[in-house]
Amino acid sequence: MIDLTALPFGFDALLVEVPEGFSVSDRVLEPVVFLSRASGKIAVRLGGKRNLRGEVRLFEAPSVSHAWIADGAVLRPLPKDAPNLIEKFLGDESPDDISYATALRLLRSPPEGLAVESSPDLLHSGKIAAEELPGQIAIPGLHADLFPYQARGIQWMWETVNRTGGLILADEMGLGKTLQIIALLLLDPPEKTAPALVVCPTSLIANWVREFGKFAPDFSLMVHRGAHRAGIYRDLQVTSVVITTYETMVNDISIFSSFEWSWVICDEAQAIKNPHSNRRQAVVTIPRRRSIPMTGTPVENTLMDLWSLADFAIPGMLGERSVFEVEFPDTVEAGQILGRLTDPIILKRRVRDVAADLPDRIDIDLPLELDDRLARYYDDVREATMEKYPVAGALVATLHLQLVCAHPWLRVTDANAVDWDDASIISFDDLPLITPKLERTGGLLREAFIIGRKVIIFAVFNRIGDLIRTACKDLTGTYWGAINGSTPQQDRQAIIDEYSAHDGPACLILNPKAAGAGLNITAATVVIHFTPVWNPAIEAQASARAHRRGQTEPVTIYRLYYKDTVEEVMIERSAWKRDLANETVPVSSRDATDIKRALEISPVKS
Repeated sequence: MIDLTALPFGFDALLVEVPEGFSVSDRVLEPVVFLSRASGKIAVRLGGKRNLRGEVRLFEAPSVSHAWIADGAVLRPLPKDAPNLIEKFLGDESPDDISYATALRLLRSPPEGLAVESSPDLLHSGKIAAEELPGQIAIPGLHADLFPYQARGIQWMWETVNRTGGLILADEMGLGKTLQIIALLLLDPPEKTAPALVVCPTSLIANWVREFGKFAPDFSLMVHRGAHRAGIYRDLQVTSVVITTYETMVNDISIFSSFEWSWVICDEAQAIKNPHSNRRQAVVTIPRRRSIPMTGTPVENTLMDLWSLADFAIPGMLGERSVFEVEFPDTVEAGQILGRLTDPIILKRRVRDVAADLPDRIDIDLPLELDDRLARYYDDVREATMEKYPVAGALVATLHLQLVCAHPWLRVTDANAVDWDDASIISFDDLPLITPKLERTGGLLREAFIIGRKVIIFAVFNRIGDLIRTACKDLTGTYWGAINGSTPQQDRQAIIDEYSAHDGPACLILNPKAAGAGLNITAATVVIHFTPVWNPAIEAQASARAHRRGQTEPVTIYRLYYKDTVEEVMIERSAWKRDLANETVPVSSRDATDIKRALEISPVKS
């Protein structure tokens, strides 16, 4: 058998000595570029197209340098300049391993005179490609049992990021994006000379630290923020993972951009969707080998959101911003075309897509940290109440601390009042409206609303609803409802009916004491416990408003709490009771221990 690749590249040279058993045709075929994926790489091949009695037939050349194809025993020429056009387009890239960005440029803007064909699997969406992978994966150092969809997601990300250098993780809320990222890092643990960088909102710092400690305790961590952060870049190269906030990243961009990171992970990546923002302009200057923006909402307002994320994940993938704006206006048609280009680097799955893998209730604890100013304020209140109230008044003291955690503007004028639910709002210039807890709640609401899910928020202080609505005033078209002790009994079902029937984003803010039992609110699939409660049974009854018979979708239940505060003690108390399962141990057996710790614990960092 003749090795066709060993024959001359040019057709004219081939004519000098036609291989035995072959004939030649002088009809020049229309040139075609083939894109295919094999062994995790994208390859380019040159070929020709022939129309035979209405049937289009495609032929591949021996290499991208050969200006002819073999049609059986007939050798047919291609345009002489076709190989040169491909070579010029690829530059220094090997035709056996081109970048995804180059493949997209070929598809969108091929050299004049060249048609481009791609194999079906090249533009498979991340969701489809992940479904084809095994539902198990062994990851050394991971302390977690993965659901099959998570194992598939990790494998897909590993294959994709090694081929493209970046991707977008857009799984719906509640599917464990953080766990999947931690598992992915364990597949190629970062060296201290090139650590992984996680950039996130301040309100998520504590959650990342907790998740790393739980799922990958062998990783060394550094939280870079506050007064004691690193002063030079070498001080960052002493740990496997560095976690920082967007604001700190912008302020310290000179040291973050001083060396190459193995990974840069951006959580809540809607923070870098605006290409004009300081955050976006700073983060793209950080040298990195692999980039992953994480967000459940890749497109919130315009298609430019997606350009910004994709260009961070794979620089240059969608071309220059000015050209993109012209080529992809904000229309349905442009969005569909763009989706075909970006879907292969986006993993976006909904809860309902993987419901068979999941329990019908997903519980997620979200630890938060008070910022320095609020931590000092909390400690001032803690010390003042401990001094003011004797041991017998310890429960009153913890109520003051619960108020601070709920929101620093909440006040109870009469400490002897039986019911603190109606605490008043008194604003203070030196205490912010937007606390870490309000910031995180707003993020959860926005993501839930964008993907069409309804939300219930439980808060023991009734005016929390007013603060949430003020903080989320940009969420237009939202139905806001509330049920608490002052809501007439006969009006409660009507509120639930309006909420359930509302065609669009909807949020019910409920007091668990008044609305924690007897109500059926299965229109909700997201539950947020804004304030913990001392009695775990009350919280369980509240969650059961959405997670009950008649619910057809999994319910995600979030519990927000501040670390190193009374709220952490309350959460631990609930976990203790939950771990006892069916044991009939009275919760009151821990009262003295829990209240004592609640009055001693402090969020102020020494």
